[in-house]
Amino acid sequence: MKKILIVNDDGIDCDGIVRLARNAQKYGKVWVVAPATQQSGASHSANFRTAMRCRRVDFPVDGVEAYTLEGAPADCTRVGVLKIVDGKPDLLLSGINYGYNAGSDTMYSGTVGAAVEGAFQGIPSIALSEGTEHGPEVADAYIEQILDEIIPDIIDKPVEKFEIINVNFPDCKLEDVKGIKRDVPVSKGVVFTDDYTRTDLEDGSWEYKVSGVFEIKSEGGTDLDAIFDNYIAIGRLRV
Repeated sequence: MKKILIVNDDGIDCDGIVRLARNAQKYGKVWVVAPATQQSGASHSANFRTAMRCRRVDFPVDGVEAYTLEGAPADCTRVGVLKIVDGKPDLLLSGINYGYNAGSDTMYSGTVGAAVEGAFQGIPSIALSEGTEHGPEVADAYIEQILDEIIPDIIDKPVEKFEIINVNFPDCKLEDVKGIKRDVPVSKGVVFTDDYTRTDLEDGSWEYKVSGVFEIKSEGGTDLDAIFDNYIAIGRLRV
C-alpha cells in the first residue's frame, strides 16, 4: 500500500485538510502532520534552532493517523517524512489551502513551501488551493479527477529537483467552471498591489499592517489568467 503524507499551512482544524485526507484514502494509507496554529505566509521557513512540540490528535476521518506540530508547514513535511510516516512517503499532498496560491503569491505560501520541502526530500509533491467562496464546491467536484490524473503520472518516478505540481480551483459557481488548463506557467504578476497602513502609538513607536488593492497583473496565458477565467489551473512550479 502506498504511503501518503498530508500537510498544510492553515492548521490541523482547517476543513481543507480534512477533505483532502478523505479523498486521498483512495490512493493509500494516509498520515496528517499539520501546524498547531495558522501559518499562512510562512513560505519555506523552517525551525533549526528550537524544539517543536508534537502530539497525536483525533481526526474526523477514520483510518487517518494525525499529528499537530508547533512549527511551520515545511517543518511538518520534514518531521512527517523523517519521523512520523513509517518509512519514506510515496506521495506528499499539501492543502487544500484556503485561498489561491498562484502568481507571485506562490513565493509567500506555506502550502507551496511545504510541498517544495517534499520535493527537497525526493517525494512527489502536489500543492492544492481553492478560492474562498465557491472554491470548496469546485474542489469537491473535481478533486478525484485531478488526483486520478496527476498521481499516476508522478508517483514511483524520480522527482525533478525542486519541482512540484501546483493546483488551483477557481472561485466560481460549479456550473461556471470552464474546464481544466494543464501545464500553465506561473505568472510573475500579482493579485493585490501591496502597501502598509501606519498606526502611531502612544509610546512614540508605530505599527505597520499590510494593506492591498485588488488588482490582477498578469502576462497572459498563466495560472492567474486561468483561475480568473474560471478554469482549474494545473502547473509545474520549479524553484
